[in-house]
Amino acid sequence: MHDMMDDTDTRLVTGLWQVVAEHGWEGVTLGRLAAATGLSRAVIRERAPEGPEALLRLHGEVMDRLVQDGTVPGQGGTPRDRIFDAVMRRIDAMQPHRAGLVPFLRALPRHPMLAVTLGPSLPRSMVRLLEVAEVSTGGLGGALRVQGLTLVWLATLRAWLDDASTDLGKTMAALDRALDRAEQAARSIRLDPGDLGQVGDVT
Repeated sequence: MHDMMDDTDTRLVTGLWQVVAEHGWEGVTLGRLAAATGLSRAVIRERAPEGPEALLRLHGEVMDRLVQDGTVPGQGGTPRDRIFDAVMRRIDAMQPHRAGLVPFLRALPRHPMLAVTLGPSLPRSMVRLLEVAEVSTGGLGGALRVQGLTLVWLATLRAWLDDASTDLGKTMAALDRALDRAEQAARSIRLDPGDLGQVGDVT
C-alpha cells in the first residue's frame, strides 16, 4: 500500500466503478478510465501497469486506508464492538461505488481468473481490519482470527449485495449474526475462553 493515499488513487477507484456501472467489467478501457477520472493515460498506466486488475488491488488499498484514517486509537469498547465498527466502516467506504461494485461482485463467479487475482488481497484486508479494531493478528490465534473474520466479511458482503436500504439494516443484522457464529466457533475449538470479545483482546 502507498504510504499516503493521494487524490489520484481515489479518482482512479471512483472512475473504475463509474465505468463498470455503465459498461460492465469487460467495458473497462484506458480511454474510458481517462474520461471518467480526468487523468492522463500515462498516469493511469503508471498506477495500473497490469491493466484494470491492478485497479482492483488499488480499490482494496483505498478502502482499507479510508477505514484506517477514520479510526481513533484507543477507541474503547469490546473487541467485538470494534470489529463490528471496522467492518461496517469498510462497507460504508464501498457504498458510494455500489452501482459498479454490486454487478461486478455478482458476476465474479463467471471470471475465475479475477477471483484468483483478488484472492491474496482479501486476507491482507482482514489483517488490517483486525489491526484497526486493535485485535491481535499474531501467532496461530491471529491466523485463526483472520480466517474467522474472512468468513464474517463474506457473509456481510453477501447481505450488502441485496441491501438497497440507506441505513444498511440488513447488512448490519447479517454482520451481527456472523459474529455470533464466529464466537460460537471460537468457543467450540477452545481458541480462548469466552467469546470473540475475549478471543480478540490484544495482549
